[in-house]
Amino acid sequence: MCNQVRYEIGGEFEDVLNCHCSMYRKLHASAFRTRAKITSESWKTIQGEELIKFYESSPGEHKGFCSNCGSSLFTKFDEYPDILGFPLGTLDTDPKAKPTRHIYVGSKAAWHDIADNLPQQQEYE
Repeated sequence: MCNQVRYEIGGEFEDVLNCHCSMYRKLHASAFRTRAKITSESWKTIQGEELIKFYESSPGEHKGFCSNCGSSLFTKFDEYPDILGFPLGTLDTDPKAKPTRHIYVGSKAAWHDIADNLPQQQEYE
């Protein structure tokens, strides 16, 4: 948001989905978070690496964010160090990928109705 952290992603977006869990609703202040998996090696910080800070949101999951404006950048996983969870909302360009499903729909916001025909799952499978 503040343009102090800039990055490039040189790989493919995989497993693009809409996550309705309460943690991501709160983190992103929205009904859900659209995210993709990317490889760690495909992420390249161009500017502002010193501004990227982390907090452990769940055991083994570390949310990376801009310490200046708070924008969510990616999630690192202790168990899967080669994978990052990447929220598509920070992109300035079209990722040329669309969500294929909804997860954690059992905890979705009561005020939000899912209005598409994508598969809906109670958990992450």
